[in-house]
Amino acid sequence: MRGMGYGGESVLMKTEEYSCREIAQGAVSGEVLCSSDQILFYHVRPRDGVVTESGHALEGVSIKDKILVFPGGKGSSVVQMDGLYQLEKYGTAPLAFIVETPDTVLVSTAIIMGVPMVDRVDRAFYQKIRNGDIVRLDTHAGKIEFLKRS
Repeated sequence: MRGMGYGGESVLMKTEEYSCREIAQGAVSGEVLCSSDQILFYHVRPRDGVVTESGHALEGVSIKDKILVFPGGKGSSVVQMDGLYQLEKYGTAPLAFIVETPDTVLVSTAIIMGVPMVDRVDRAFYQKIRNGDIVRLDTHAGKIEFLKRS
C-alpha cells in the first residue's frame, strides 16, 4: 500500500497481514461477514443467500459474495454439500471460508465445491476482524491481508 510522504514522494505503508493454513485452494478479495455460530448451508435460502436458521447469529443476513469468518460447520455431509451446491447453482454462495475449527464435512464440501478455505489464523485476527472489512485471502501464500477497515 502506498501513501504520500513529505515533498510528495511515495512511501510504503505497512499493511495488516496474518498467516493461515490452506485447506481448500484459491485467492479472493471481498467483504467479510463474521458469525459466532457454526453454519449449516442447508439453512441458507438459495435464491438470495439469506440464513434462515432460527436464532442463528446471521439469521436474516445474506452470505452471498462474502468471505465468511466462523467457528466451523455443522450437519451431515449430505445436507452441508447440498446446501452449498444450491447456493452455487443460484449464484449466492460465499466467496471463501475462514474457520477456527474445521470439520471433515465442511473441509470436504469446500474442496469439492472449490470454495477457498483456511484455518490456523492468529488469534489477533479474530479480535480485529469486523463485518464490512475488506480482505484478500490467498490460500497458496498462506496469508490474509486487510485491504480496507470498516
